[in-house]
Amino acid sequence: MGFLAWIVVGLIAGWATGKIMGGPGKGVLMDIIVGLVGALVGGWLMSLLGFSAQGGIIYTTLVAIGGAVLLTWIYRKVTKSG
Repeated sequence: MGFLAWIVVGLIAGWATGKIMGGPGKGVLMDIIVGLVGALVGGWLMSLLGFSAQGGIIYTTLVAIGGAVLLTWIYRKVTKSG
């Protein structure tokens, strides 16, 4: 995947995480960052579970959303903000 594709995946994953987890929006840049970090976390977790990282753009986006949701949930628990 190219750089632009990763930005789009990050944006979609960050936006979807905001909708799933609720709360105030943080803006486009923060959505991209949350989505990209979520993709790293989700990809790492999926590899621990034995799933392949060769799933295409839809698989990557779903993994990024899952990772971003988990990351947001943990952040909220640690900071008691939700």
